[in-house]
Amino acid sequence: MLWRCANGFGAVALQSLLHDPAFGADAGAPASANPLVPRLPHFSAKAKSVIFLFMDGGPSQVDTFDPKPRLEREHGQKIKMKVPPTQFDNVGNVLKSPWAFHQYGQSGIPVSDLFPQVARHVDKLAVVRSMTSEFSEHTNANYFIHSGFGIQGRPSMGAWLTYGLGSECRDLPGFVVLNSGMIPPGGLDCFNSGFLPASFQGSLFGGGEAPVADIRRAEPTDRLQQNKLALLRKLDARIIDRLGQVDTLESAIGNYELAFRMQTAVPDLINFGDESRATQSLYGIDAQPTEIFGRQCLIARRLVERGVRFVELLCQSVGHDRWDQHANLAAGHALNAQAVDKPIAGLLQDLESRGLLDETLVVWAGEFGRTPMAQGADGRDHNPFGFTIWLAGGGIKGGTIYGATDDYGYYAVENKLQMHDLHATILHLLGVDHTRLTYRFGGRDIRLTDVYGEVIREILA
Repeated sequence: MLWRCANGFGAVALQSLLHDPAFGADAGAPASANPLVPRLPHFSAKAKSVIFLFMDGGPSQVDTFDPKPRLEREHGQKIKMKVPPTQFDNVGNVLKSPWAFHQYGQSGIPVSDLFPQVARHVDKLAVVRSMTSEFSEHTNANYFIHSGFGIQGRPSMGAWLTYGLGSECRDLPGFVVLNSGMIPPGGLDCFNSGFLPASFQGSLFGGGEAPVADIRRAEPTDRLQQNKLALLRKLDARIIDRLGQVDTLESAIGNYELAFRMQTAVPDLINFGDESRATQSLYGIDAQPTEIFGRQCLIARRLVERGVRFVELLCQSVGHDRWDQHANLAAGHALNAQAVDKPIAGLLQDLESRGLLDETLVVWAGEFGRTPMAQGADGRDHNPFGFTIWLAGGGIKGGTIYGATDDYGYYAVENKLQMHDLHATILHLLGVDHTRLTYRFGGRDIRLTDVYGEVIREILA
């Protein structure tokens, strides 16, 4: 019986697997034939995918996850410390937080009233209060958090991960950026593949019924489109035979074929017909102002469910310029938080209920924080010297606080971290040694973390 099964049904299963690029179809073929084929990590991974919740503009750490009683005591007074030059050099008096903080969960982590829904999940979070950046201007800081360099043209961390690990999803890109309405300063270069092959750059998905441009079939039948693609492959193969490896051409071939598969995969991805009303309500899709970001959070879950390696979510416009409140802090931060709080809490709960949180790393971060004193009367300027991010799922020790800022919340003073440490930790959780993930460019082996970076082991489960 065993012999017959192995050579009967077993052989049928084996034949199917051998036609799948993840198992055997590309064995012996050059890596460029399918650059997104899944590859083994350096060591056993805790996470398979990353969802990066990018809080564009820089949320204030002292108004969200890092309470500072001293601001309450000295509200309206001159700050009693030396203040470095700020972005706009409009330094006002100490500004207390407009929101109260309360402790939540068994861990007792304090969270402000800006995030009442996320606060219910603090025992899943590792709150890092000592992150720093080397840049105080949005564009350079955005490049820095995405690529580890403050200049454009370097590969984003999503590109590095798909370069190192490929993707388990054959019909969608390995690195997807969900645009809720606002592209960060620095533009699409924040999601670029830089000097890595173009197949690894982020693919921008918009909202609505057609989130991806230019993938609708122009030909009247599938057969005609397949014939055209076959001709393109044949012509391109002849050029590659003559000229050798040509990244732009090989990436174009791969993109044509991926776009063909996406014609079916994308409509299925954004069709929520198989999602219950309760699930959609969990994300806030059934109400304003959470509909837009809630929809993107649900799509993010559906993407990692399908094996997409790296998903980044961008903020929506709430009429107050992202999280960048140089004035009218109370109204601007409140509207931004209202748009994302329930969707993020829904994402964490949904991932956990489906058994996906253990294998999905969720990262919440802006490019920098904000000052403890006012800019003018009721805003806060940029602060790269000490700010808060959090991580959850995928090998993270929940209910953890790591690092600290001073009594004002201005400078990181305990367990100070740099962006390279965050990148090293993200790679580590996906089974990648950041010192070994390199690409030869300009005569040297370059990596996401440059020559820096230490894994933040204290926040690992």
